[in-house]
Amino acid sequence: MGPLIMETLFAFQNAIIKETAAALIIDMTEVPRIDSAGLASLVQAYVSSRGAGRRLALIGVNQRIRALLQMTKLEPFFPIFESRGEAEQSVSQAQAAP
Repeated sequence: MGPLIMETLFAFQNAIIKETAAALIIDMTEVPRIDSAGLASLVQAYVSSRGAGRRLALIGVNQRIRALLQMTKLEPFFPIFESRGEAEQSVSQAQAAP
């Protein structure tokens, strides 16, 4: 995927728009950094997912991006997991809850 920056965010946004699964799990393993436009795209993905009644989770988030999410007070909105399996289990449990 590469960095989530102004030059690459349109591909990211298109992929998010095309995704129709009940849960959106974004693999950040190959994302070394994000800029303000990339951060805004993540927020938009969150807003769109919530509006559609979908769950969103991040996996493979590096320390640099995690620190940015903490600094901007956005970390509570993005559940972060180490593996896809953990994320899928958490999301499916949350969807099953009344």
